[in-house]
Amino acid sequence: MSTKPASKSQLLGTETITSLLIKQAVPASIGILVMSLNILVDSIFVGNWINSDALAAIGVVLPISFFVAALGMAIGIGGSSIISRALGADRMDKARRTFGNMLSLTVVITLLMTVFGLLFVDSLVPAFGGRGALFEPAKVYYQIVFYGIPILALCMMGNNVIRAEGAPKHAMIAMLIPSVGNLILDYIFINRLNMGMAGAAWATTVSYFLCFAYVLWFFVSGKSELICTFKDLLPDWIILKEVGSLGFVTLARQATSSFIFLIMNNILFELSGADGVAVFRIIGSMMVFALFPVMGVTQGFLPIAGYNYGAKLWDRVREVTYTSIKISCGLGVLIFLGLFFFTYQIADVFTDNPKVIEQASFAMKLVFLSVPIISIQLIGSAYYQAIGKAIPALLLTLLRMAIILIPLLLILPNLYGEFGVWISFPIADFLSTIITAWYLWLAMKRLKSTRKE
Repeated sequence: MSTKPASKSQLLGTETITSLLIKQAVPASIGILVMSLNILVDSIFVGNWINSDALAAIGVVLPISFFVAALGMAIGIGGSSIISRALGADRMDKARRTFGNMLSLTVVITLLMTVFGLLFVDSLVPAFGGRGALFEPAKVYYQIVFYGIPILALCMMGNNVIRAEGAPKHAMIAMLIPSVGNLILDYIFINRLNMGMAGAAWATTVSYFLCFAYVLWFFVSGKSELICTFKDLLPDWIILKEVGSLGFVTLARQATSSFIFLIMNNILFELSGADGVAVFRIIGSMMVFALFPVMGVTQGFLPIAGYNYGAKLWDRVREVTYTSIKISCGLGVLIFLGLFFFTYQIADVFTDNPKVIEQASFAMKLVFLSVPIISIQLIGSAYYQAIGKAIPALLLTLLRMAIILIPLLLILPNLYGEFGVWISFPIADFLSTIITAWYLWLAMKRLKSTRKE
């Protein structure tokens, strides 16, 4: 007789695609919205309650800390792809063994990376743009936040597993807790206790532990199907290889993002000093916030596609792919229209520095030009990750940021200054979307042929 959690995962293969997408994407979107609002409001608090240099300093640290934390996300997404397909194929033993290996791998790798990051703080902070007046506030923030990075990595890993089990509401709550907690603690530590950068850092770190408490409760309270034994924690090299290959796609994406931050912070610092770095911090905050519904659809798409691929329900895989693209492209058009006409007002919320406001308003119009079609690129790379095809997923992931965007950032600013920086983003988005659409169309055609056979 099936348990209640098992029936939830089985719904991924029986319920209508539209209904499933709503159930999966809406909680994911809400979680991402609150998380992005946290980043957004955190930036506003720091920019107004401390100063614009503090805002820029956080922008310097985030790509470093997020890269280490993204190890947990990479393991979570890579392992969750295996878990979704194992549940679809009715292989509970493999799903539990995969989860146990994901736990062990996350703990070992993130602890090693955290120790390394703390030992080399004085080299890493300047390398990512934390020079001059930005060095001290960036270092203060970095050292405190890094203590919580292994906990954040476990949260990000666990959140993806919760979603793979067909429990999107619990995954949403796991994202809400640190976001809401961080905002409350920001107010207490920065505004009331006047702790400055240290207050902003402790608010972030404590919020990670609040999230971990909830994720831990989910897995030990009987809500989860994936009850691990000690044997499941021991290395299974076949599973670890697959987790690594699929997770490397996410890790490569985050590593590339961090490298882009490094390039951007250094280019903008050279072109317009700390003001330029602050502009990019504003745009980075808005990028996550603006795309939250599109990213929510992508998150909802992953477990549905993975489960049905594992169950060999090819028509459902094609349907969820096409439906996800249609919904997210429609949302992208609405986001673009909302952003384009209010860029000045948006920038004005972050800071009272008129130069930063003017630069950010202009830059946002260029950076967000491709929002209506960006979901094709996101769904395309997510599809290959969901079905366990690491190499095409990696190539499509790297296509936009590494293969196209980075060369543009190294060339265009030398020719056109700051305009060259901002125009690089839509050019990379448009080119990568065209190529991804072609590959995804071929994949759907192959699925249709498989069905006929």
